[in-house]
Formats: sequence, C-alpha cells, structure tokens
Amino acid sequence: MKKNSFLGGAVISTLGIVITKAIGLLYVIPFYAIIGTQGGALYSYAYSIYAIFLSLSNSGIPVAISKVVSEYNALGYHYTKERAYKISSLVLIGLGVFFCLVLMIFAPMIAKIILGDIQGGNTAEGVTLVIRIVATALLIVPIESVTQGYLQGQKFMLEPSMANVIEQIGRVAVILIGSYLMLDVFHLSLESAVGVAVFGATVGALVAYFYLLQRIHKNRKKLHRDEAPLEAEKKITNKDILKKVIFYALPFVIIDVLNSAYGMVDTMTVVNTMTDLGYNAHVTETSIGVIATWATKLNMIIASVALGMSTSLIPNLAASKAKKDYQDISHKINQALKALLFTTIPMAIGMSFLATPIWTIFYGYDALSIHIFQLYIFQTISFSFSTILINMVQSLSHPKLAMGTLLGSFLAKFLLNTPMMYLFHSIGIPAYYAPIATTFLTQSCVALFLLIKLKQYYHVHYFETVRVFAKTILTTGCMVASLLIIQLFVPTVRTGRFEAIGITALYTIIGGAVYFFFAYQGKLTLNVFGNNFFTSIMKRILPKKKTV
Repeated sequence: MKKNSFLGGAVISTLGIVITKAIGLLYVIPFYAIIGTQGGALYSYAYSIYAIFLSLSNSGIPVAISKVVSEYNALGYHYTKERAYKISSLVLIGLGVFFCLVLMIFAPMIAKIILGDIQGGNTAEGVTLVIRIVATALLIVPIESVTQGYLQGQKFMLEPSMANVIEQIGRVAVILIGSYLMLDVFHLSLESAVGVAVFGATVGALVAYFYLLQRIHKNRKKLHRDEAPLEAEKKITNKDILKKVIFYALPFVIIDVLNSAYGMVDTMTVVNTMTDLGYNAHVTETSIGVIATWATKLNMIIASVALGMSTSLIPNLAASKAKKDYQDISHKINQALKALLFTTIPMAIGMSFLATPIWTIFYGYDALSIHIFQLYIFQTISFSFSTILINMVQSLSHPKLAMGTLLGSFLAKFLLNTPMMYLFHSIGIPAYYAPIATTFLTQSCVALFLLIKLKQYYHVHYFETVRVFAKTILTTGCMVASLLIIQLFVPTVRTGRFEAIGITALYTIIGGAVYFFFAYQGKLTLNVFGNNFFTSIMKRILPKKKTV
C-alpha cells in the first residue's frame, strides 16, 4: 500500500469510477437479453427500494469517517483514529441489521404499494421475494463502505478504488451467470432468476470487504493500528467521536436519501397511476423499467463525464471561502458551469438523436422504451447542474440551504408526479412522459434557485456563462444539422445490434468532429477552458525531448 498525493489520488479514484461505471453499463446488454422487459421491471422494483434503505443505513458515514480519520491522523492520534473506525463500524452494522429486518418484514406491504391493481405482469409475491433477497446486502455494504472511508482518510486511494472494481465484477458475475443458470439451464421461474441477480449486490460487497480486510491486515504498521494512546487522546471520549462522525455525516445522509427518494417516487406512483388510467401491464412495467433502471444507466454516460470534469473545482471553493476571495469563488463557479454546458447539452441532444441505435445496442429494439429514453436523456442536464450546485453550496458551508432546497424539490416531485400524469393523459400526451418532465422541472428549479443564492451571497456574475450557453446552443445546432444530413444517407431506423454499433460510431465521430470544429472556430473552447488548455494537453501527451 502506498499513500497518494491529492492529484494522484484524484486520478486513481476517477479511473476506478470510470471502470466501475463501464462494467455497470456493459453488463446490462446480456442481462436484459436474459430476463426481458418484465424481469427488468422486477429488478428495478427491488433496486429502487434497496437504494433508499441503503442511503438511510450507509450514506454520509463513510465520508464522515474519512474526514475524522484524516483529522486524527494529521494530529498523530492513531489510537483515536482506530476507535473512530470501530465506533463507525458498529453504528453501521447496527443500522444495516435494523433496515435489513425492516425490509424483510415489510416487503409484502411495499410490493402491494408498488404494484397496486396491476394484472398480467409481476406478482406481489415475486416483488416480495426480490426485495427480501436484496435486503441482505444491507448487512455487508455499509461496513464495506466505512472501511473504504477509513483507508481514504489516510490517503490510501488505490485499495478503495480496487474494492469498487472488485465489488462490481463480483456483482455482475453473479447477475449474469446466476440469471442465465436459473432460466436457461435449470428452467426455473423469472422471479428466481431476478432473485439471484439482486443477490449479486451482497456477494460483490462481501468479496470487496474481504479484499479490504486482507489489505488492512497486511499493512498494519503503515496504518499505525497498534499504537498506544497519547496523553491528549485519553481525554477524547467515545461520545466525542460519535458526535463528530454524526455532525459530518448528517448533511450527506439527508441529501443522499432525498436523491434516492426521487427515484422511489416514480417506483411508488407510476405503476399505480398508469394502471388507473387504463394502461396495460406491458406498457406500465416497460415504462417503470426504463425510468427507474435502464435509461438511468445510459444517462450515466453523460453524468459521469460532466461530474468528473467539474468536481475537481469544487474542493477549491472551500479554500476561497476561507480567504473570503469572492472573485475567485465567482470564477470557479462559472468555470464549472461552463464545463457542464459544453459537455451535457451536445451529449444529451446527440444521444436523444441516436436513441434508436443506442437502445438497440444495449437492450435490443423496443419502440416504447426508445420513445421514453429520447426524452429521459435530457434529465441528465438538470441532474448534472442541480447536483453540482448542491455540492458547491455544501463546500461553501451552507448545508442547510443545500438540504432545504433538495427537500423542497423532493416534495414538489412527490406532490406533482401523479397530477402531472393525469394532466398529460388528459391532453393526449402519454402519461409515462410526465414523471420525466416533473423531474426535469423540479431539478431545474433547484439549479435556478441556487444560482440566484450564489449570486446573492458571493456576487457571482454569470455573463460569461450566458455567452458560453448561447455559443453552445449554436454549435450544437451545427452538430445536429450535420447529423440530419447523414440521416438522409444512413437512417437511424430499426436495425440489428451490430448495425446499430456501426451507425452509432459513424454519427458520433462525425457529430463530435463537427461540434469541436465549430467550438474551436467560434472560440467556445477558449471561453470554457482558457488559453493554455490545448497546450497543457499536448505537453502531457508528447514526451519531452531529452537533452544530451
């Protein structure tokens, strides 16, 4: 094990995220082919409920333990650092067991709420089964996450990143092998196949946790695990440590829970409302499967890139706030916003344009799913901006503003989701578009409200960002025009998977080249990245000539 610098740690963590997301995206191609639309809906029911209970039992404390361990480590309080890790582990084990039991006991009730009066699709018994199986992951994932935080707090970034990759590989292996064996070899029920698939979360977390324990055991000396307490440490009580962990964790817990609850609102309302409006089981379960699971995975293509480009700017805001350098705060906020505009708008429009071949590559051709995805992809824009701005507000020490804004957004989503579905249906628009529009609307309101607040608090001026927005729209328009010309010769119609790959590659290469050409000619890249952007890239790519 080797400690990493800030830059080295950032690179390692980013690579780990990219690899993990890539595996998580690619496995859905064979998995969807194995379990189909109905199985996909069943899988999404279990995971959407699991996500919110995982947030309740897990989110925040791994981040908090990372901060606490880092602080104690810097002071040389190695004994107290170990106590903090043990206390946090016990807390998370307790929460994991509690919420696992809650899900086990109330799974039948949750299943009935999700399905309502739907006929001909998944059954309440099947949903109950998969929820109870995925609940077992709550016994392992929290303790594995806090162990990652323990190592990150001591600047060991490689091992947690490796653990994430190992966990994802283990989970995906169980999902694919298990579901295939259940259906195609043993010829068991769809519920059994999905049950084994969701159990992959437990297996993956267990393998990753044992990997981390092995690395910790092997590097006890480097981690200073056996040091005696200093005199100053003896005054620090377990209560003091627990208070500090909770104080750091609480804002992250609330925000993560509210983010997870966004998805749960769709899970709890879409099926019931669409059934009441007269949609059949196939349309209803296809809609919720796309909204809750399958389209979300594709959206991460954009969200990961956008967040990765902007997140590096966010930690620096805290330093600027400490210096009360409002000009620097304004500059960094605008830099993040411009980078998001430059990436999310063309990528979202491009993926919506290519919805048919992209969906065909991953899930096979399905007209209904493609139509939903064409609109759903635009949620990435509102999601990226609202998420980045919430993180900015938090890093500038306004956790109440961040939590209050997100809570208001969640309540709006909760209150508007069903009425919007009735409204869309009454004016002749399919009801399954309403949850997408509602999410986009509420997240956009979050972004707009926080932009106003940042302007009030730190005198942020958005003139340059507005210019970039206008140029991005014009440049994206040029890209779309080029795609429309290509479509005259190579239509994006229903094709096989291999043809869809070729079509997507062709459009992506030409569309991307046109976008960057006009972005460069219109000085959009200069406005976003500055004068030295391409120079610095070339210096990294081209090796320096050695002097004799």
